[in-house]
Amino acid sequence: MADAPNLPHTDSGIPIQRLYDETDLANWDAATQLGAPGEEPYTRGVYSSMYTGRLWTMRQYSGFGNAEATNERFKFLLNAGQTGLSCAFDLPTQMGYDSDHGRAEGEVGKVGVAIDSMEDMRLLLAGLPLDKVSTSMTINSTAAILLLMYELVAEENGVAADQISGTIQNDLLKEYIARGTYVYPPRPSMRIITDIFGYCADHIPNWNTISISGYHIREAGSTAVQEIAFTLANAIAYVQAAVDAGLDVDDFAPRLSFFWNGHNNFFEEIAKFRASRRMWHTIMTERFNAQNPKSKMLRFHTQTGGSTLTAQQPMNNIMRVTLQALAAVMGGTQSLHTNGFDEALSLPTENAARMALRTQQVIGYESGVVDTPDPMAGSYLVESLTDEVEKLAWDYIATIDEKGGAVAAIEQGYQMDEIMDSAYQYTKSIDDNERTIVGVNKFTMDDEPEPAVFPIDPTLEPGQIERLKRYKANRDPAAVESALGKVKATAGTSDNLLYSIKDALRADCTLGEISDSLREVFGVYTP
Repeated sequence: MADAPNLPHTDSGIPIQRLYDETDLANWDAATQLGAPGEEPYTRGVYSSMYTGRLWTMRQYSGFGNAEATNERFKFLLNAGQTGLSCAFDLPTQMGYDSDHGRAEGEVGKVGVAIDSMEDMRLLLAGLPLDKVSTSMTINSTAAILLLMYELVAEENGVAADQISGTIQNDLLKEYIARGTYVYPPRPSMRIITDIFGYCADHIPNWNTISISGYHIREAGSTAVQEIAFTLANAIAYVQAAVDAGLDVDDFAPRLSFFWNGHNNFFEEIAKFRASRRMWHTIMTERFNAQNPKSKMLRFHTQTGGSTLTAQQPMNNIMRVTLQALAAVMGGTQSLHTNGFDEALSLPTENAARMALRTQQVIGYESGVVDTPDPMAGSYLVESLTDEVEKLAWDYIATIDEKGGAVAAIEQGYQMDEIMDSAYQYTKSIDDNERTIVGVNKFTMDDEPEPAVFPIDPTLEPGQIERLKRYKANRDPAAVESALGKVKATAGTSDNLLYSIKDALRADCTLGEISDSLREVFGVYTP
């Protein structure tokens, strides 16, 4: 047997033995550590039938340019067999700026769709069956505004709020840790999040109020263990904040969802997904005394790893995405996005988007891995890895608890420092040729063909600004001013903000104007 220093390691540094056998599970108890699919502690999945009943939701992430262009891509993907929508927003929309703001210049419609007003949301959703298709919106600081826009458009189309379903990301803590599209300081952001929990419990019962995201933590360079540890620590903070605000845990916890990254280390990724479910069951049972079984079920979406894609030999990314998607399915994901092979170069072309969706369809309809729940159960390797990933993740959560919880640890820079160190070590391992990336530091090509990339329309930004100008010109200025004043007044109280924001949208206030009103009261976070 090789000595431990010479053994291969997972991305989290867990050594992989040359052989696994029954001795590796000598003290392992299937009844308590596995259970059955759909039963506590949910290691084997949150539903008893898993994919034998129906496949995961194939939810391809898309959004670019203006509302009309994204609506067209939505319909293209639905016609190709996609079963759920997932919307990307441009940076100004994410940061609470209208397209005509100086800070929006050059960014309008670039990494997602520009949504300034109710008019944009109407165009984005035009012709879509909002009572039949669920929609995920990757939006955080302005999540409340976009959710209310969606609800109002559904209402205008005769679809009641209790008939719409979907998810808003609404996960601000990971923005401070890894992604950076925050607006307000952490504590006002937590207040907005709990207001969303309360509003949706009363008005939009089938909406997932938060997608607690490890995806961006992993994209920033974390390990698999750090991904689930830091994300679950954030989830603990959200649940505690909601309980402290007077909400009953079983009133909102069933609508919490999670968002994991899919990376290349196949067996560690499967173990990560399984460990996260078991840990969440423990957290909700022991920390929060949840009684509703649905409060203890970790339901999650997976997106394949953007940071694993290479600009060199981009067709190789099809194989990477396939491995990552297969691990997510073997690990029991509830929905899945597969990246386009060209996304290291540009927004995905239609050809790449179709190929990414076909990857999911081949796994679902041709591979046979969906024919029984949790097919890796009982594997000496996978069960050992699941236990080790869980153990190491609990160690991180204990450290965060000692620092006062996720918010306090963020304010001390703890998670950011840990991720930075992991990212450095990973990059160094590639630079030193200790880790092989096919087509990058091994099996390279001298003369690669020039790839086709997604074209950027130069008329998009001025066109979006002109539409916003017309929108602002055709409204009642007094009603706008009054509605924004109520938003500011409510922000200074403990009342739920979403009601005043909804009234502001009905008065034709824009996303940027509402965000500016909140900035005046809450301030802007500067790390």
